[in-house]
Amino acid sequence: GYSACHWCHVMAHESFEDPDTAAIMNEYFINIKVDKEERPDLDKIYQSAHSMLTERPGGWPLTVFLTPDDHMPIFAGTYFPPQPAHGLPAFSQLLRHIHDVWLNRRDDIQKQSASLRDVYQGLEQAGAGSITLSTQPMDIARNQIEKQFDSKEGGFSQAPKFPHPAIIDRALQHWAQSVNNRQADPRILHSALYTLYKMCNGGIFDHLGGGFCRYSTDAEWMIPHFEKMLYDNGPLLALYAQAWCISDDARFYNTVIETADWVMREMQSADGGYYAAQDADSEGVEGKFFAWDRDEVNTVIEPRDWPLFEQRFGLDRPANFEGKWHLHGFRSEPELAKAQSMDIEAVFQHLARAKKQLFKHREQRIHPGRDEKILCAWNGLMIYGMASAGRLLGQYQYITSARRAADFIHNNCWRDQRLLASFKDGRARFNAYLDDYAFLLQGLLELLQCEWDNDLYNWALALADALLAQFEDRDNGGFYFTSHDHEQLIQRIKSFGDDAIPSGNAIACLALNRLGHLSGRTHYIDAAENCLKAGWQAINQAPISHCAMISALHDYLTPPTILVIRSQPADAAFCTTLSQHHYLPATLIFTIPAGQTPPPGLEAKLARKNTCAYPCQGYQCDAIIDSVADIHAYITNNSYRISE
Repeated sequence: GYSACHWCHVMAHESFEDPDTAAIMNEYFINIKVDKEERPDLDKIYQSAHSMLTERPGGWPLTVFLTPDDHMPIFAGTYFPPQPAHGLPAFSQLLRHIHDVWLNRRDDIQKQSASLRDVYQGLEQAGAGSITLSTQPMDIARNQIEKQFDSKEGGFSQAPKFPHPAIIDRALQHWAQSVNNRQADPRILHSALYTLYKMCNGGIFDHLGGGFCRYSTDAEWMIPHFEKMLYDNGPLLALYAQAWCISDDARFYNTVIETADWVMREMQSADGGYYAAQDADSEGVEGKFFAWDRDEVNTVIEPRDWPLFEQRFGLDRPANFEGKWHLHGFRSEPELAKAQSMDIEAVFQHLARAKKQLFKHREQRIHPGRDEKILCAWNGLMIYGMASAGRLLGQYQYITSARRAADFIHNNCWRDQRLLASFKDGRARFNAYLDDYAFLLQGLLELLQCEWDNDLYNWALALADALLAQFEDRDNGGFYFTSHDHEQLIQRIKSFGDDAIPSGNAIACLALNRLGHLSGRTHYIDAAENCLKAGWQAINQAPISHCAMISALHDYLTPPTILVIRSQPADAAFCTTLSQHHYLPATLIFTIPAGQTPPPGLEAKLARKNTCAYPCQGYQCDAIIDSVADIHAYITNNSYRISE
């Protein structure tokens, strides 16, 4: 399980801490409690086993019984109650049953283990062979996204609803590609922007403190599972910043500001690293920190703000969470302005004042617990999100925050040209996984667009080299989740599909392709191609489940434009704003001051008397752009907005 998981805490309290149940556990079993965030390899393997054994999706807590010699699963489930309920046996009954099976039906267990081994062997991907990559999965994914889109409430599934950032990102990119092909696809853009709007308007978003909860229990995004995870909020920060660039919608801008401020205020350690998660529970009760009595709200905020606030957030309606109110956007600010014949800015002022007062009051409550592990992979996602937000919104404090996190990882988790996955209590441990390298590499590339640094660039190259050396399947292409010298487990996973976070293979492929075109190191591009070929069958079987891979596929087939600017001191400040308010999914901009010596591979991008830029796409470079005005025009022409 994991520390922010409500039902993990419930089962621990009901069963593991119960003396009678614990006695059975200790008599019959060797009990091992695993933090799935520190050992995602074990989580992936046994979640997969759960799906095969039960033909149902898994989750947390994950309860698995293993054979003692080869650690093959005997039985798998999730939460079990202390007494029989909801069609589930009591956990104590299950313990006795598994013990009986182990004693009396050992042959059945061995047969099941043999069958599972055959399944695992069948999951091994064949070699890339003579596969020809094409754009075919892109259009199929686009149609699947539109088909699964909830046109009423946003999102791409029924309840429970998860953010699915990889799907939203693919929809935005597909729209940009359609505009580029002069066949604009407004419907796919609407699916992304409307989903983002419904989420930031809903109760899954913390309207007082910022940040998104893990998922919504209902189709309306109203009542969330209240934990806030770093891995959700990093990609969402980037998406909301991009959505603001596309639409100029102030609601997206404000969502970025409130979420990034929450990250800096509550999720960044004094030393710079980002913490993993905030719990759902406080004082042992899920959602207690976030829920309100109507009278309490009325006494905290000013009377002049109450009428608008209660209509905006549903306090004029029946309670929506266990007899209390959880803030959810029922009426929009424009609706309220029209109904009250008020200026929209006045409405925003009333609501902002009320939210500020209510937030200050809420701060006096006992806060949810916080998981203060610093995980490299999740820090990579947040570095990418914070750097994107800072660059696109011109909020440089977010870039500084992202750089502090990157420096923390470099100083504490990068040793002997290798990453360690987790840092807690002054100690880094666990050999890092594919996601750690891939997500961090993506974050560093985004940071380099914010501010060039030769040391950061060299670290990105070292990360890429380590990723290839330790994770690449040199025979069949793609990347294993665990390194070549990792302990041997019952399965070595190489997956291409997205989960709550984008596929590690996809982000590795995307980052390597981009770094290859920037650096001129073509073996990075070759590795990206081989990864795409290795995942080709999986991509085509379920395109919507492989949206991040499809985005990497487009990036490979149509290489991004790499724009290297050599800026003179007089233009330095202006150059930092060139990509601000621009959605540039296929353009990377790196500004190297004229006074800096570029690293090897970029030394041909010479500084000139005036600020200049070197545009290249794929293996072809265009004429040098030799004025700031022309550079600005070039970037504007490569960006995408609704009005255009």
